[in-house]
Amino acid sequence: MVYTEIPTSVKNLMNTITEKCESHPRWAENFNACFANTLLTTVKRHEDGTTFVLTGDIPAMWLRDSTAQVRPYLTVAKEDQDIADMIAGLVEKQLGYINLDPYANAFNEAADGAGHQDDHTKMNPWIWERKYEIDSLCYPLQLSYLLWKATGRTDQFNQTFHEAVKNVLEVWETEQNHTNSPYNFVRDTTREEDTLVNDGLGSPIAETGMTWSGFRPSDDRCIYHYLVPANMFAVVVLDYLTEIYTDILKDTAPVERIETVRQAIQTGINQHGVVKNQANEAIYAYEVDGLGNYSIMDDSNVPNLMAAPYLGYCSETDPTYLATRKTLLSKENPFYYEGEFAKGIGSSHTPENYVWPIAMAMEGLTTSDKAVKERILNTLVATDAGTNLMHEGFDVNNPENYTREWFSWANMMFCELVMDYFDIRIEK
Repeated sequence: MVYTEIPTSVKNLMNTITEKCESHPRWAENFNACFANTLLTTVKRHEDGTTFVLTGDIPAMWLRDSTAQVRPYLTVAKEDQDIADMIAGLVEKQLGYINLDPYANAFNEAADGAGHQDDHTKMNPWIWERKYEIDSLCYPLQLSYLLWKATGRTDQFNQTFHEAVKNVLEVWETEQNHTNSPYNFVRDTTREEDTLVNDGLGSPIAETGMTWSGFRPSDDRCIYHYLVPANMFAVVVLDYLTEIYTDILKDTAPVERIETVRQAIQTGINQHGVVKNQANEAIYAYEVDGLGNYSIMDDSNVPNLMAAPYLGYCSETDPTYLATRKTLLSKENPFYYEGEFAKGIGSSHTPENYVWPIAMAMEGLTTSDKAVKERILNTLVATDAGTNLMHEGFDVNNPENYTREWFSWANMMFCELVMDYFDIRIEK
């Protein structure tokens, strides 16, 4: 089943936003287009009660993207049981996919063998792509938690959930020492960002307590493999699991294991993830390898360093975060671009001088400064190339040049920033 019309609860929120945007009519125009687009074009509800969410112009579901795509609907799930059911169905689908293969990042709607079946890794017909990314395991667990916070619902913490938690913990424990890992990944390609070096095992690393990631949330390979913002996200999610098992399920059996992994990762971030920038200030590195190598940068895709407060890892006023943020929004970040029409963070995934609406929205979502939020929203609606929708990336000197006509994650990040500006937020 697909949505053929907008539910009343969603229309009501769209009307509320439209009223609040009286002095910013373009915000409302784009919000309504983006907020409706995700429901009408990407959400598929199956007869078994699960939900499949297309990323947009690629006919597959990413565990990361699908969570971000429905997240703003949590604000109406409190009053709309059907929307809550749709989100719960997505959680069940995501967790089922994790149990199918916790190393995969994107899945097919059916076992039809679509996607990158020729990659040299352990593929099966359900998997679209098997690039291992820490955040692919974080996002579904985060969504299950946020659904509880928004609605009080707990039926998502079922046997599928318990099995997924065990699989996630096993992978994160294994990848604390990647030499023990069963995972490797090679793609026959001329694009080096799409494959891992060293026969698919990745570049050398030393144990740090953090957990290894093959790829970034951009689906581009890691260089140093301890992806600091993804490990931050893991710490937050492990805290969620402790709360779920202790306060909701009253089952403390898994808690010691959860806390052990969490403490090791946090210690690793503290000991290896903080470096000095050009001004000799302590900041978070983007990636490290435990051997002394690190990168000072940020990527548009979330989890990134900019998103640390949004994820719940730290306060937006934390001194190390503020120094990091200042560095990321400067030329010290090789993916920070400024041009005639926009400024912000781009990605190795798109051409030079292309900034991403996702990154711009995240910049706004991690500050209390309404003037910054307003500036970013004005820029986003002015650079949509007349489509009323967001894109993956666009040229800071010519917004008519952009990537991905239909990219639901970007649409919903814009919506979340509009909501945030008017103090409508997802409960954490």
